[in-house]
Amino acid sequence: MKLASSLLTGVALVGMLTVGNVPLKAGNPLMAQASAAEAKDATGLTAQQKIDLLIKNKGVFGSGDQLRRFFFGDLEPIAVQPGGAGMVVNLYNKANNVTIAYCSTYDVVITVKKGKVMAFPASEVK
Repeated sequence: MKLASSLLTGVALVGMLTVGNVPLKAGNPLMAQASAAEAKDATGLTAQQKIDLLIKNKGVFGSGDQLRRFFFGDLEPIAVQPGGAGMVVNLYNKANNVTIAYCSTYDVVITVKKGKVMAFPASEVK
């Protein structure tokens, strides 16, 4: 009987702590807004600063990774053209009206230009 009573008391305490914790999270909308803002842009950079960093690091190994981190889900492939070590994919970012030439063989950003560019000059994507 003592064991059943202790077990029941333990379950009741865990239940109260679990139920008691829910309103604290749900009742504070400022915490939810802060979490959503952090998830939007963890880098703390503006879109133009991100584009400037890509331009600065073009041709450098790892710039492709930087491209994916900065514009995850926002890039639309619009063209493929010869260049780099084979083929270069031109990716368009509608939100910032910028086209980025990307070489997947070396995982590097090759060039960046304002507007929707279907084909870069051969001298820029070599």
